[in-house]
Amino acid sequence: MSTITLTHLYLLIGVALLFDFLNGLHDAANSIATIVSTRVLKPQYAVAWAAFFNFIAFMVFGLSVAQTVGSGIVDPKIVDPSVIFGALMGAIAWNVFTWLLGIPSSSSHALIGGLLGAGIAKAGTDAVIFAGFAKTTVAIFISPTIGFILALTLMLIFSWIFVRSTPGAVDNFFRYMQFASASLYSLGHGGNDAQKTMGIIAVLLYSQGQLEGGFHVPFWVVITCQAAMGLGTLAGGWRIVHTMGSKITRLTPMQGCAAETGGAIMLFMATHYGIPVSTTHTITGAIVGVGASKRFSAVRWNVAKDIVIAWFLTMPAAGLIGATFYWIARSFA
Repeated sequence: MSTITLTHLYLLIGVALLFDFLNGLHDAANSIATIVSTRVLKPQYAVAWAAFFNFIAFMVFGLSVAQTVGSGIVDPKIVDPSVIFGALMGAIAWNVFTWLLGIPSSSSHALIGGLLGAGIAKAGTDAVIFAGFAKTTVAIFISPTIGFILALTLMLIFSWIFVRSTPGAVDNFFRYMQFASASLYSLGHGGNDAQKTMGIIAVLLYSQGQLEGGFHVPFWVVITCQAAMGLGTLAGGWRIVHTMGSKITRLTPMQGCAAETGGAIMLFMATHYGIPVSTTHTITGAIVGVGASKRFSAVRWNVAKDIVIAWFLTMPAAGLIGATFYWIARSFA
């Protein structure tokens, strides 16, 4: 296992935090698209709201997702700085590419794809911990499906409860409720997504002998990653907000609340069990669910199809980029 100077270690941690910032920037739409598209909050206030709840997520959740990413995807014993660099660059490159196109792909699966690509480039498929990989891969399909079902169910419940209410009264009620639902979703987003970078930094420190007492996530890593993600969310990802908030389906405050609440429930469950899911997949499934609750034609299925294609491409594309950057890094080692 190769070692590097402290200067290079800090630079590599800086790259990891850059990914975390871009993750917040890229995935800001997940937290605020519904509350912006329903005009409950102006964009600049919505991102500040989401950034706050992204940051405080470490006070609510444990670190099981960080443990999965840091030690449950590839064998920590084969991880070295070149593998980490390849993983991060694979994820960053794919995030920037999809952000420029306005495609809500998964930052989480880009990072895991990059880690797998770099790990396999170094040690072959023996580097892969298949239990963790299988859990993450299954979540690609499960998280949007559960998000869809929960949001659809909530819409049916809300519609039944408020069947005798006027449309104006319902809109006013759910405008207030969206503050709570958007807060919960932002909390779940910060809890699940920031932990992935925590796991990457922790396994890097472990590979360099900087962790005493075995693999764990130091508190300074926790707080720094939460801050980087919060700042990224504060910067906002307006291209993807437009896609998520209006291109898939037009949302009412009731639909926005149902989508955010259904997505938040899914994220809370996944984070509790240490499963690194995609917040993008989850909220997209939920938005499709609330759109379909009215009528299937209310969903722009051609847009949804393009998003699903991007999901399937994310892990292999980021993996190939990660492997490429691993070999580049090795050539300079």
